[in-house]
Amino acid sequence: MNLVVDTSVWSLVLRRPQVEENNPFVQAFRFHVTQEDGLVLIGNILQELLDGVKSQRDFQRLLTLLEPFPLLDLTRETYVAAAQLRNTCRSKGVQAGPIDFLIASVCIEHGFPLLTADRDFSYIAHHSDLIVVPTPP
Repeated sequence: MNLVVDTSVWSLVLRRPQVEENNPFVQAFRFHVTQEDGLVLIGNILQELLDGVKSQRDFQRLLTLLEPFPLLDLTRETYVAAAQLRNTCRSKGVQAGPIDFLIASVCIEHGFPLLTADRDFSYIAHHSDLIVVPTPP
């Protein structure tokens, strides 16, 4: 199975001084890695992960760790779908940032579920075809 991993989960795994192995999102990430599922990135997620890295050494280390994970292509239609999804969700009282809707739209377009620790995506999923990967019990 291919899935998109959101910034919130990558950060738990790669950007913390110590990984909390009991965190259900870390466990879900590890499960999908051991299942050899295809983990993919979106350019915005890659950028968010690299933003704010304090040292050039850490930046390069993170860049090297993320290099094997392919980036999904975004098209004009993806951006239009993101705007439409945001408008739909806002009309139903769901608030989230434009990048969250872009991530959701890419997942929907490619048919990939999303592994995320960000609750905003569960609200988006309630009003769309977005599939949020469940974490282990």
